[in-house]
Amino acid sequence: MHSCDAHDRFTGDLAMPEIMVEIVYALSDIQTVITLKVPQGTTIKQALKMANFAVRYPEIKTDIAPVGIFGRRVSSDTVLSEHDRVEVYRSLRADPKQYRRDRARKPKATPSKK
Repeated sequence: MHSCDAHDRFTGDLAMPEIMVEIVYALSDIQTVITLKVPQGTTIKQALKMANFAVRYPEIKTDIAPVGIFGRRVSSDTVLSEHDRVEVYRSLRADPKQYRRDRARKPKATPSKK
């Protein structure tokens, strides 16, 4: 073997190691979980593109949608780690605090006595 052959073997086309990640999006009645193998160093924005997220959910603007990893809000430029669970957030239909206030104001039903 010539020294240049050995050099070619070690500097040849080395694939980036891949990591497994999940992308999760929940609607009121259904939750979508997409499991992906992505190259190490992939950002959330890139993973959403690889998962065709904009095609599946055209109402979500993936470039500005709020995202998080395991419930902690992060930037879409965040680099993913092995087994990260990316959550794509949507706006709430009602303010939870206002919903609780409204529910507290309603008169409580009295139990019927037998």
